[in-house]
Amino acid sequence: MHTSGTHTSYPTKSDLIETVLRLAPRVAAFDCDGTLWSSDAGQTFFDWEIKNGVVPAEVGVAMRARYAEYKAGRVSEDDMCAEMVTMHRGIAETVMMEAATEFMSRHFCGVIYPEMQELIRRLHENGCEVWAVSSSNEWVIRVGVRPFEIPESHVLAVKAELQDGIVTDRVVRIPSGPGKPEALREVAGKEVDVAFGNSQWDTEMLAMARYPFAINPKPELEATARERRWTIYFLEGTPAAV
Repeated sequence: MHTSGTHTSYPTKSDLIETVLRLAPRVAAFDCDGTLWSSDAGQTFFDWEIKNGVVPAEVGVAMRARYAEYKAGRVSEDDMCAEMVTMHRGIAETVMMEAATEFMSRHFCGVIYPEMQELIRRLHENGCEVWAVSSSNEWVIRVGVRPFEIPESHVLAVKAELQDGIVTDRVVRIPSGPGKPEALREVAGKEVDVAFGNSQWDTEMLAMARYPFAINPKPELEATARERRWTIYFLEGTPAAV
């Protein structure tokens, strides 16, 4: 595996892109929040949809209390991710896609990392199969990856079963932590050549790849990446850890 640069290294856009393309990957997996764009689309959508009445008021109150329990460490990551999707039970998926489209196009404060957009464009050109893997709800991720031209069929995000187009309280998948490689193996069914992530919840997905890349890693992932000698990139304009 490749080693990272120094703590104060700021690779250029072309450094990252050319490094990846030289590997000639056939299958690539990308985390989304914090990796393809800044900020957490799932968490900010959660706040926005409660404020804007996408879910009934009583559901919003209960879920805010539940989220506080999660932040206090009394609800697991997987349970919280699942509940942030199943809280929409009884709502038509078309309504959720409309809400996600409005949020991502008008209200999401995150910005796309141009380096990652260009990298994915070049990977598409080279015939690489690109997958987006996220622990956020699939509605915001399906909308969020449109500028990257990743098809909806290649989005693996937290997903609820539908019944006649209506969201149920049954979860199809939770791609977080070990759930990320599990989803890739189940749906993609291929070995992953390159994988990209920014947080501890991406560790298992990065570990499954032939070439793992930690992008703007949070402290927990950066420590793991340095220990395992994974490639680390702090994109231009992003402060490196000291």
